[in-house]
Amino acid sequence: MVPPGNIGHREREILTAIVETFIATGEPVGSRVLSRSNREGLSPATIRNVMADLSDAGFLEQPHTSSGRVPTTEAYRYYVEQISGEAHLSPGDENIIRETLSGITDTAEFLERTSRVLSLISKNVGVAVAVPGAKNALEHVYFSRLGDQKVLAVVVTRAGLVRDRVLRLDISQADLDAAARYINENFRGWTMSEMRAELQRRLEAERSEYDRLMQSLEQLYKQGALAAESGTETVFVEGASNLVANEQDRQRLQEMLKTLEEKGKIVRLLEAYLDAKQEAVRVVIGLDEAVPSMSNFVLIGAPARVGNEVRGSLAVIGPTRIDYQHTMTAVSYIARLFDKILNESE
Repeated sequence: MVPPGNIGHREREILTAIVETFIATGEPVGSRVLSRSNREGLSPATIRNVMADLSDAGFLEQPHTSSGRVPTTEAYRYYVEQISGEAHLSPGDENIIRETLSGITDTAEFLERTSRVLSLISKNVGVAVAVPGAKNALEHVYFSRLGDQKVLAVVVTRAGLVRDRVLRLDISQADLDAAARYINENFRGWTMSEMRAELQRRLEAERSEYDRLMQSLEQLYKQGALAAESGTETVFVEGASNLVANEQDRQRLQEMLKTLEEKGKIVRLLEAYLDAKQEAVRVVIGLDEAVPSMSNFVLIGAPARVGNEVRGSLAVIGPTRIDYQHTMTAVSYIARLFDKILNESE
């Protein structure tokens, strides 16, 4: 019996061959198939013995009595640990990524296109989340009177996001200009939550000194002029249709598609498995701790940073039979490109 985590050279070679063959074909792998491609010239009988040991160790399972073996979750985890270095994307994939992402200066647009291109390249589900906080750092605000009882509030963040909303307020344009000037002079570079907290404090402490200005600010504040779009992350999901081709279990497919429709679950999924402090791409096999219906799925993801500032996260979600090396390389490449492109634009 092969102790888990202590696999010898021969066992490692055969396990790797089984994982890669199953990823490529989707069919259980038999000893005769492996013997034809084995570099050491091992006989089918010898390979069967090794496969039996790997099965005893929990790395392989046999779907049917007469079939070959397929990798278990532990086999995939071991395989990912053995992938050393970073493969290079094909020139075609690099061109697709660069053409899709070139010329973007906006975090949300970059992440939206990232979900699309990850889906295209991996042939699975591409996911990207733009987090609140850094992306909500204020660049400037603008208020415009639209008519009786209506004011347009426009908030522009340093990440290039523009939010606008129409408020039911009766404030003169002069007072609106004064309020915008006060906010822009005092709060540029502050996150939205920090600005709202400080503004509320000043409303209580400085009312007598800036009575008319503070009245205007208080009305704008209470009507949500400075609120974030939804107070939550912006989620982009592309390629759910790829699961239809990859997933044969109809009930599990329906559960997965339902999960992808619920943006809150996607956010929790990435928050559960992607650490903002991590430097490398992370591979998580079996996502049932965060979403019970996703026990047979994989997440390959990384934080999206500009310098040391985390702007979001990006990932591919797919079945365990995914091209790990190719997907890991694509995620890593795009994460670096995110940092490079947005750093240059700012």
